[in-house]
Amino acid sequence: MIATRRAMLALPALAGVAHAQERPTRFIVPYPPGGPTDLVGRVASAGMQPSLVENRPGAGGSIGAGEVARAAPDGTTLLVNASAHVIVPHLQRNMPFDALADFTPISEIVKVPLVLVVNEAVPARNVAELIALARAQPGRLSYASSSIGGAPHLAGELFKLMTQTDMVHVPYRGSGPALQDLLGGTVQVMFDSLASSAGHVRAGRLRALAVTTTTRLPTHPELPTVAETVPGYEMTTWYGMWGPPRMAPALATRIQEGVARMAATPEAQARFASMGADPVASTPEAFGRFVRAEYERFGKLIRDADIKGE
Repeated sequence: MIATRRAMLALPALAGVAHAQERPTRFIVPYPPGGPTDLVGRVASAGMQPSLVENRPGAGGSIGAGEVARAAPDGTTLLVNASAHVIVPHLQRNMPFDALADFTPISEIVKVPLVLVVNEAVPARNVAELIALARAQPGRLSYASSSIGGAPHLAGELFKLMTQTDMVHVPYRGSGPALQDLLGGTVQVMFDSLASSAGHVRAGRLRALAVTTTTRLPTHPELPTVAETVPGYEMTTWYGMWGPPRMAPALATRIQEGVARMAATPEAQARFASMGADPVASTPEAFGRFVRAEYERFGKLIRDADIKGE
């Protein structure tokens, strides 16, 4: 267990959001420190005081999430997780919890769009040309991802299904090694985060073809969406907050209001912008509907693409 006090964030505490309690609110992040889920958890924890961020990695996030599922519903133990929360249950058997029934949705925190990038040697200048190239050379193009079942992997499989193309998936252990092989030409295509790819795109080492959101990004209006060529295409990574089951609706709402105030601060927005994230801060009801819809959508995609867990 790695625990870091919220004070290390150097973000201002938000008045009026803390619970009347002596124990700090525990924000469980089910991944190691330093990654995007950890960053979101630490920024989100600034909305409550006192607070403590605990990294509980392992089993695709199910160890940390399972701890929250078993916690008391008093608001002192919360889960910050990525969209993997509703993906992993479709890939692993014998999960120690039900991703829908064993948690109280509190708020979506941010969305992180992906960008479709290709190695500079790939002779495709836009999505339509990439589709034509893949169709002309089935099985010759390969696309990298940071892991099996992650959003970049699912983005590639959704692209293949919707365009009826054949590209070979090459999974890596993390986006760093995947990006290095993309730069080196070992693989040709990747759905990556804007934050990690932008520098290479500016330097001309990678070519950005499109973003995976349904509308163009205000920060990169020159980039088209995949959906402009492939209608209906969408794939983003998102991060949210859950409480244990049977949490009182009023308590969930109060915590969500703290998340919303946190997300509106310049400090939080600057931290989120560094990872290419767009703050959302949805209500518990809206987040619950969204989570259920994403659970069904990802489940169908995993079945249709015949994706197997590691």
